[in-house]
Amino acid sequence: MHVDDMILISIDDHVVEPPDMFSGHLPSRYLDQAPHVVLTEEGKSQWVFEDQEMAMVGLNAVVSWPKEEWGFNPTAHAEMRPGAYNIHERVRDMNRNGVLASMCFPSMAGFSGRTFQEAKDKDLALVMLKAYNDWHIDEWCGAYPGRFIPQAILPLWDMGATIAELQRVAEKGARAVSMPELPHVQGYPSYHSDSWDPFFAAICDVDLVMSLHIGQGLNAINLPDINFDEYMVLSTQVTVLAVQDLLWGHAMREFPALKIAFSEGGIGWLPFLLDRVDRHYQNQRWTGQDFGLKLPSDVLREHSLACFIADPTSLKLYKEIGIDMIAFETDYPHSDCLWPDAPEALLIQCEGAGCSDEDVDKISWQNAARFCGWDPFASISRPDATVGALRAQAGDVETGVVSRAEWRARYEAKPYYATASV
Repeated sequence: MHVDDMILISIDDHVVEPPDMFSGHLPSRYLDQAPHVVLTEEGKSQWVFEDQEMAMVGLNAVVSWPKEEWGFNPTAHAEMRPGAYNIHERVRDMNRNGVLASMCFPSMAGFSGRTFQEAKDKDLALVMLKAYNDWHIDEWCGAYPGRFIPQAILPLWDMGATIAELQRVAEKGARAVSMPELPHVQGYPSYHSDSWDPFFAAICDVDLVMSLHIGQGLNAINLPDINFDEYMVLSTQVTVLAVQDLLWGHAMREFPALKIAFSEGGIGWLPFLLDRVDRHYQNQRWTGQDFGLKLPSDVLREHSLACFIADPTSLKLYKEIGIDMIAFETDYPHSDCLWPDAPEALLIQCEGAGCSDEDVDKISWQNAARFCGWDPFASISRPDATVGALRAQAGDVETGVVSRAEWRARYEAKPYYATASV
């Protein structure tokens, strides 16, 4: 396959929310209570909601920065590549990267909505959470039809409200909801519990995907004296913990229509786990598990989609893993991000694994579109959706290294969001 003929869907990217995101989605009486951005004395952007202060972490928006400027230190909208937070610049960057469509996870709200779930005033939190979903679906995704796969967050502190919001966002066009990998880390019941059964039933009824993005469950590997390197490498293994709860619990067996996407965990854990769960099940029957005529690996494959950025060794086992459960991500604008050469990076891995053109299509777009029940060509014709066609629209997109200071200078000369707070 030639790189220009590829079609790419990134099932895991991120939005850095713009400062004015709530202004058009709340009744006026709530505006002064909405999350808002303030500048610290050092000139860094910080979201404030109730008594929570949430710094913007530099590592979450490093695209185009020189690597010596990367780190967990705070940053500001002014220091970021505008594609991190400006929808028009995001689409231009997607065009340059040959990405047709993207599913974006929150930043200030937490990947699975934790900011609102841990708020003190739950009535206020529900108002803000719904406004967040309206902004994401109607404004961020709605600005460019066919370029984004909308997903939402849910008010998990109240099951009735959770199901109501799930149904509401499904009607608005969401194709997924982002959930915590390990809810017990936040004090909720684990996925072993039947407390989640109403949610599992409801999400199957509306045919949405349950997205589990690494991050919320990282406290499960908070080892003594852990350093950044250990933390970032081990974070993908939280996915394995989440899989275990859903597989050995009752969720995957009692809800056959349940669809779960494991985001940013890669696919390297799959060869080991698929072998291990089957070996365990066949050897340790005294535990009482019953998968009927199936093996645990069969059940896992039926329910799952796993995405990767760079797993060249594991991809060589794509037939053994099951090609229908593998998808691709670019992780824009995080530090693992593949930009502006995601198509080339994916194709090199696929060629190294011996993938056919049909295999590449499944990995690069077909599996994600099928799993999410999303038609990639509903708004954009297939010839216009290729890497070559998209890049033809992006000839003026700058791809060189640009420092934080330079982005700030450009921002101050021509702000992308002219708000009082930034």
